[in-house]
Amino acid sequence: MSLTQSEFSQTPSPVPLTDHYEPLPRENPPPNSGGLGPVLRNPRFLILWGGQVFSQLADKFYLILMIALIVSYYQQGDQSISRWVSAIMIANTIPAVLFGSLAGVYVDRWPKKAVLVISNFLRSLLVLSLPIGLGLLEGKEGLFHLPLGFYLLLMVTFSVSALTQFFAPAEQAIIPLIVKRSHLLGANSLCTTTVMAALIIGFAIGEPLLNWVNRLVDTWATLNHDSGKVLVVGGAYLLSALILLLLRLGEKQKHLSPENAHVLTDISEGLRYLNEKGRIRNAMIQQMILFSIMAALSVLAVTIAEGLPELKAEQFGFLLAAGGVGMALGAVILGNWGQRFTHTRLSFWGALGMSLSLVGLTFSLHHLVFSLLMTAILGLFASLVGIPMQTTIQQDTPPAMRGKVFGLQNNVNNIALSLPLALAGILETHFGLVPVLLGLATLALLGSLFTWFTPINSNS
Repeated sequence: MSLTQSEFSQTPSPVPLTDHYEPLPRENPPPNSGGLGPVLRNPRFLILWGGQVFSQLADKFYLILMIALIVSYYQQGDQSISRWVSAIMIANTIPAVLFGSLAGVYVDRWPKKAVLVISNFLRSLLVLSLPIGLGLLEGKEGLFHLPLGFYLLLMVTFSVSALTQFFAPAEQAIIPLIVKRSHLLGANSLCTTTVMAALIIGFAIGEPLLNWVNRLVDTWATLNHDSGKVLVVGGAYLLSALILLLLRLGEKQKHLSPENAHVLTDISEGLRYLNEKGRIRNAMIQQMILFSIMAALSVLAVTIAEGLPELKAEQFGFLLAAGGVGMALGAVILGNWGQRFTHTRLSFWGALGMSLSLVGLTFSLHHLVFSLLMTAILGLFASLVGIPMQTTIQQDTPPAMRGKVFGLQNNVNNIALSLPLALAGILETHFGLVPVLLGLATLALLGSLFTWFTPINSNS
């Protein structure tokens, strides 16, 4: 039975699934508790972290696999690949918008370890079934005279993305269950480092690794539809599932949301909870601003690369990699020394630093070294916003509400990512690169002022 608004505000937080639950933090920063050391000595976190590594790599390899299959079997010599890839990207994005909040509701109801393992196992099964499915559909056409095999790629991409919507909030909800509250900043720093490293390493080594395994498999047997590449991606999802099987949570049914609660009611409860908890809501707003800026930059990076004498437009990945290096460095710094500062202070200086970095980028658009340096500095300051805000959300959300809150958070973040992807290129075409970058700098500055006047660590 779901709670009314008045009942919810009077109901104590559920007993957490760890012995390390502490009162909510106030404005005073937590004591420095050893940086990353205690987190790296936590065996349960190491298991979760190991599963995250292979899951993140599989996500990056998957997009490379889709492009490889399109190039090998569907793109004609005189065709642009962009329309094929755009369709794959749309199929990958739609589930994030449709199922983000819904998935979070069910994550609260189901054992979270099972969600992680089953979602990874199903993603592995979907990918590994591609060679058989593509073989059966080879030479057949569907609507608009498109190959049926391409429709299969769209269906599998949609399904893999839908399963990811369950995996993401379950993973975020587990971290506070297995890590002490005083160590959450370090844990989130390591997780953020993993995401950034997977982004850089995955796209850097993905294509040569998939091609090497494909050639290796071909020496043993003649297989069609890039079976070796499929084995790498499907195997990474499967290995993640096997690692996560070792995770012990001790989660009990009484800690989960009731199965008989209505889904829409649960979603409305999550929204009402965010409305009542200003600390969590403010942290999500800060993340939304951050995601919007970074998404716009991922589009503008193509134009920036095109204007640099040493780069071509298609080499924009160097700029994104520099930003990733900066974020990884910021994550390491936060993991070791971030406990000395309040989340409000970290976020304020991070947003202000992003604003100044974007202004600095406008003065280095024709100098490769300075462009890479400013992008790296921008990434470093971005980590000072994203990691403390994620830690605040984890700390302040009780266990039975985490799936709902993280599901809504994923929805908000996906919308914040999608709109700038659509608008950044249009705005740059009409107004120019420098005005758009200055507009993003203004948005980051507003984010820093928002943090200053609505402190994240203040009482809600």
